[in-house]
Amino acid sequence: MAAPSLQPSTLPRLALLLGDMTGIGPELVARVVADRRLADVARIAVLGDRRVLEMGARDAGVVLSIRTVGNAAAIDWSAPETPLIDLANIDPATLPRGEVSAKSGKLTGDTLAEAVRLAVRGDFDAITFAPLNKAALHAGGWKFPDEHKMFAHLLDHKGYFSEMNVLDGQWMSRVTSHVSLRTALDQITHDSIIEAIELVDRTMRRAGIASPRIAIAALNPHAGENGLFGREEIDLIGPAVRAAAATGIDCKGPFPADTIYLKAFAGEYDSVVAMYHDQGQIATKLRGFNRGVTVTAGLDTVFTTPAHGTAFDIVGKGVASTGALESAIRLAAQLAGRNSAAGTPSAPRVLPDAQGAR
Repeated sequence: MAAPSLQPSTLPRLALLLGDMTGIGPELVARVVADRRLADVARIAVLGDRRVLEMGARDAGVVLSIRTVGNAAAIDWSAPETPLIDLANIDPATLPRGEVSAKSGKLTGDTLAEAVRLAVRGDFDAITFAPLNKAALHAGGWKFPDEHKMFAHLLDHKGYFSEMNVLDGQWMSRVTSHVSLRTALDQITHDSIIEAIELVDRTMRRAGIASPRIAIAALNPHAGENGLFGREEIDLIGPAVRAAAATGIDCKGPFPADTIYLKAFAGEYDSVVAMYHDQGQIATKLRGFNRGVTVTAGLDTVFTTPAHGTAFDIVGKGVASTGALESAIRLAAQLAGRNSAAGTPSAPRVLPDAQGAR
């Protein structure tokens, strides 16, 4: 992703979170901020516990140059050090590493909630978080199937939103996400297909892609083979795609899911909308597991994160790659920078009680 062509004083303000401390997140963040390699992309402040960041620096074998501040208002963006808002809420000495921890999940969720509060207050333009663990979040009391639904709750968001994955210029989305396959079949409707197509088009335009070319994957093998393997393509998906196209969106399909990703990555399309989670994730993760970025699309606040997980098997070994985290920061800055240029309002809002979902 190309960095926004903005002056340093007007670069987006980005809150960078350490993710779940039991995984590789602290190491990744430490590597990124140690040499300020993305200082030309965004004004980055770390939000989390200093002790966890220092643990990550030890893992990475890097020396940190950070300045601890009490709050966002105290940040001197012209200073050479990376600002750190030290929440002092996680003592890494009391938690396990390389495994799921309910306590760590709770504290990770607390940190995410604080980042949302600061963004809503107008202190930050975007949030990028290192990998977290959904099972740990849930076990820690954040009773959501994923962090995206958690964000929507914290923002009191009522409309449609979805997770998207960005890799090699491709914006991959789906009609259904973190639900069982049996449940997903019930959630694939005329309206949900159109909403997914509209969200992809809107999000890509927000990122500066003027005319996104969107392909829609079929549900059944061979796109149903003219009804032989199912009629969803004829009775449901095809009509929804045509309805979306009639509004001016450049969308086509449905295409067989086992070949459409080959065409997309060859450059024929800019995005593929899958019908369910694994249909798209298998294709994109095979393409570049350690390079993809996840975006929570459809919310007022910009959220990005590496598409890979906490990588418990390599925790503490100092070998974790920062590629996906760097891409996530660049994409967050790109989206937030265009919001700022377009004059998107960021007036403070009243948030719902986060504890109510715990």
